[in-house]
Amino acid sequence: MSISEPTLRIATRQSRLALWQAEHVATLLRTKHPGLTVELVPMTTQGDRILDRPLADIGGKGLFIKELELAMAEQRADIAVHSMKDVPSEMPPGFALVAMLTRADPRDAFVSSRFKSFNDLPQGARVGTSSLRRQCQLKHARPDLELITLRGNVDTRLRKLDEGHYDAIILAAAGLIRLGLQSRIAEYFTPDRSVPAVGQGIIGIECRSDDARNIEYVHALNDTQAWQCCLAERAFAQRLEGSCQSPIAGFATLNGTQLQLHGVIGAPDGSEMYRGSQLGTIADAEQIGVRLAEALLKDGAEQLLERLRQEPK
Repeated sequence: MSISEPTLRIATRQSRLALWQAEHVATLLRTKHPGLTVELVPMTTQGDRILDRPLADIGGKGLFIKELELAMAEQRADIAVHSMKDVPSEMPPGFALVAMLTRADPRDAFVSSRFKSFNDLPQGARVGTSSLRRQCQLKHARPDLELITLRGNVDTRLRKLDEGHYDAIILAAAGLIRLGLQSRIAEYFTPDRSVPAVGQGIIGIECRSDDARNIEYVHALNDTQAWQCCLAERAFAQRLEGSCQSPIAGFATLNGTQLQLHGVIGAPDGSEMYRGSQLGTIADAEQIGVRLAEALLKDGAEQLLERLRQEPK
């Protein structure tokens, strides 16, 4: 390798899905920038290490990215690749989201060896999920279900299902498809049944905000449509100011120059739920998110969120 050849290092978690995503970004960068050397810097995050408690109890999904940001701050890595649904609404000082790739399938997937669909589940069925957002929406639809925390990487979750710990589990369809496991999906949930997580199906790339060279490399991969949809979804979540104990869902779609955002905020047990939608132009993506959040807050979600914030962790 020539000394003058530029090198870009990608910080990534070590799960099979995270490595797939990082390698996918590396391939795109090599294709877009011939001569650029791209290396992966795999690491284990606190979110990967603590598997015996729900994410909401240990600080939320931000635990998956703090170590990656530290690696960038200490110049051990140049960029980090994330599932956007794991990225908190506010970025820490010194870091910026620079690009988002074309959105993959954003839906939730019902996975079961025994039942062909969610509606086939018997009374009191045991369903595994790691997400308060899914828990809220599924309990709202089926209060009889026993929802059980499900942690670990995709392979671990499937193994636990196969061992009979659950009657069914709910995973993001995009992750299963990326790993070639789409045959495990028994049913795809429509957004009417389960509004996806903010950013679900989108791979995002984070850089140091002062790293002009790598920002330029990475920005060439940005998909404008995914960016605008995610912008609306993240503005919605940020305006709600929910904690990690708050089940929040937001999903935007585009039709020409029109952007429609669907949002949900509810109680973890599904007993209370507020949902709505806002339509506007792509140029107003962030304002659409803010408007929808304010409409739901006015409808009663503000009182719900305040109660959730005061609950003991």
